Amino acid sequence: MSLRGFATLNFFADDVAAAAEWYERFLGVAPYYRVPGPGGRPAYVEFRIGDLGAELGLIDRRFAPAGAASGLGGALMHWHVDDLEGVLARLLDLGATVYEPITPRGDGDYVTASVVDPFGNVLAIMTNPHYAEIAARVRAAGLAWSDGESVGAGRGVEG
Repeated sequence: MSLRGFATLNFFADDVAAAAEWYERFLGVAPYYRVPGPGGRPAYVEFRIGDLGAELGLIDRRFAPAGAASGLGGALMHWHVDDLEGVLARLLDLGATVYEPITPRGDGDYVTASVVDPFGNVLAIMTNPHYAEIAARVRAAGLAWSDGESVGAGRGVEG
């Protein structure tokens, strides 16, 4: 048994519609999947993003597992970005607040930063040469995700 790869990152929000709008502005893509909840308001929305079409799900906080932390903390899953300073500036412009400032790691090849989104979730970003190398191989093989289409088979591949 082994972990096969990142599949879905779920964030909780009191107002899923507002969170979906905020992430749509940040990501530049609309959610591809929605589940209505009580009163017709969204209970869950999901975006596909990144080189492999990773899923970012936004869940109504009422459906959080019992005992789920309501404050900041826990593990951080970092999203690779090519322009850490630019992406951090964009997040701050959209109303996020700094959780951890830009921080070089190890020998300085890895650089991280994180913010708290307006809904109380920590969003971590980093430049990671290992990820960039793997992503280049994925793109070269014609398997990168693009525009909400399927991966491979001549659909949704980046050239």
